[in-house]
Amino acid sequence: MAVGAVTAVAALGAGTWLVTASNHDARDGKKGDLPPATTEITRTDLVQSKTVDGHLDYAQRRAIKSPVEGTVTKAAEEGRTVTAGQRLYERDARPVILMYGPTPAFRALKTGDRGPDVLQLERNLRDLGFGASLYVDTRYDRGTEAAVRSWQKAIGIENADGRVGRGDVVFQPGTVRVVSADAALADQIGPEKTVLTVASTRPVVRAQLDQADTGLTVRGTKAEVTLPSGKTAAGKVAGTVRPEAQEGSAEPSQDGITVEVTLDHPRSAMASEDPKATTSVRFISESRKNVLTVPVEAVVALRGENGGYGLQIVQGDTTRMVRVTTGMTAGGRIEVSGSGISEGMTVGVAKQ
Repeated sequence: MAVGAVTAVAALGAGTWLVTASNHDARDGKKGDLPPATTEITRTDLVQSKTVDGHLDYAQRRAIKSPVEGTVTKAAEEGRTVTAGQRLYERDARPVILMYGPTPAFRALKTGDRGPDVLQLERNLRDLGFGASLYVDTRYDRGTEAAVRSWQKAIGIENADGRVGRGDVVFQPGTVRVVSADAALADQIGPEKTVLTVASTRPVVRAQLDQADTGLTVRGTKAEVTLPSGKTAAGKVAGTVRPEAQEGSAEPSQDGITVEVTLDHPRSAMASEDPKATTSVRFISESRKNVLTVPVEAVVALRGENGGYGLQIVQGDTTRMVRVTTGMTAGGRIEVSGSGISEGMTVGVAKQ
């Protein structure tokens, strides 16, 4: 028996419904003691849920900054998908190129250097077609220098010196989508300023829940999204993300918990949807399929040493009390089970 259900029934029964049925009443029929109102036992699905507004987005949103100061000579293109070897933006007339890898570009690279950043640079050069003289390992050797020089010439760098300067390459886990161009043409940039914001190419829905709704933020919680077009799509909670800063503030909002929902079939679901329109997200915390239910007000608290709960079954001018086990509640109805009850039976209920 669910704790929440017991509390609700007890509170309602104490104030609006005769809750002092004896154990004798629970077994035998009784004439002339009809309830103030009746209802039927129904079989249905019960769902506990909460619905909030959401918006379409892309997973793994993150900010890109320049590790060195400079001027934006070609801004990022919002909405563009960028793959390895392509330009994200230009700083001081020098292209800043996306490459794949888990290790951030934390230093300039030159002959003699060693490390995981060298290894992923060489892998990218090989995959981009500049690996003729390259042996892929953690050493930046003469072969690496030659491959870098060839790559630099291909992307239009006039002084192709075979070295990778700080800020020349941005390593990301994979293909990215430019969510926003935060620095415009001619803006001064550096380590403290976001140049652009990127995300993965996987569509998601983001929504904000209250701090009290922590239970709904658990990874795998079911969700139903109503898209701007009116179509519905099934999904689940992927996790929580760092909330975005409010306009005019450098600090993120602390009003709630930002949740990221992935859809079961994201690309087909979001095709032709307005990315700026509001969606509706229904988080499903619990559900019970095909169960017998009655209004909460129909459940009677039984008096006696055995206690428990029952339903007053009405048959013509005769009533009898049947002991039941209660389950979850949702939308004013409560799940009931037990011998002697079935769908369609008439039961007493407190008068509204």
